[in-house]
Amino acid sequence: MKKTLTKMEKLLLPQVQDLLRLSGKLANSNGQRAYCVGGFVRSMLLGIENFDIDITIEGDGLLFARRLANKLKGSLTLHKQFATATVLAKHFKIDVATAREEIYKYPAAYPKVFFSTIRKDLKRRDFTINAMAISLNSRGFGKLLDFFNGADDLRKKSIKVLHDKSFIDDPTRIFRAVRFEQRLNFTISKHTQRLIKDAVAIGLLDKIGKNRLKKEIDLIKKEKAPKKVFKRLRQLLGENNVPNG
Repeated sequence: MKKTLTKMEKLLLPQVQDLLRLSGKLANSNGQRAYCVGGFVRSMLLGIENFDIDITIEGDGLLFARRLANKLKGSLTLHKQFATATVLAKHFKIDVATAREEIYKYPAAYPKVFFSTIRKDLKRRDFTINAMAISLNSRGFGKLLDFFNGADDLRKKSIKVLHDKSFIDDPTRIFRAVRFEQRLNFTISKHTQRLIKDAVAIGLLDKIGKNRLKKEIDLIKKEKAPKKVFKRLRQLLGENNVPNG
């Protein structure tokens, strides 16, 4: 924990640290547990500045978001059906979610969501490097939760899924794997590459809806080097399985 806390103090601007400590205090007063999760944690461990903060709450995420917006005198957008919210304040965009787990009834389906614990919330994520969290509560502030060896994969510059059904549950993760690989100059692990090719072989790309596929292509086009992403996709998936970029 000390190593992560030291890294936070070294890498994060004072106003970011203040926001995280405020979030932990609010969670304490609500009887909740609060965590920084996902891309923010990955960026911090890589030393990349990031003002888009993802906070996951064990408890009522909407209650937390309302109180945070009030404290920061920021704007609040609630998505009650998903128990998520976005708080916009000076310099910051904070996405707040209630910890959840997901069950996929069939390949490429939208998941059924259940509120749950931080561990189960992290387990549902796409890659190990995105499945880490940092505790924000006053007791344990700065503790890194890394159940799936994401920090080790960051050091190895490796993109790995959390389980073998990952691309069956959500084939769009294939596109995200390549985006992260090219953006971070990492390498998709050999096992994950095999799972990608298996998913393509059984036709899972065809199960992605047009709107979801368009969203993934648009995200690729926003990357700094989209041509590299499309080239890598063609290499992994075959020319006929990659939409024109």
